[in-house]
Amino acid sequence: MAIVVNLDVMMSRRKMSLSELSERVDITPANLSILKTGKAKAVRFSTLERICQVLDCQPGDVLEYRSDEAKWQLDEAVLQVED
Repeated sequence: MAIVVNLDVMMSRRKMSLSELSERVDITPANLSILKTGKAKAVRFSTLERICQVLDCQPGDVLEYRSDEAKWQLDEAVLQVED
């Protein structure tokens, strides 16, 4: 099971930098970066709510569930493109 964080996609759509989002959400850039790169083990609902308010989106726009098989297929596709 994999939860994929699409924060970079939403930030790009809103033309918002990491530093601007971190300031507006009131979270450190380091913690936001951990979330953005998918390294976070958890996210507080209050943080997710503020992110959604600032980015004018739904939680499902930021977080996505992918089965292990779907993640494996995506990883394989990325590797093929990189070769």
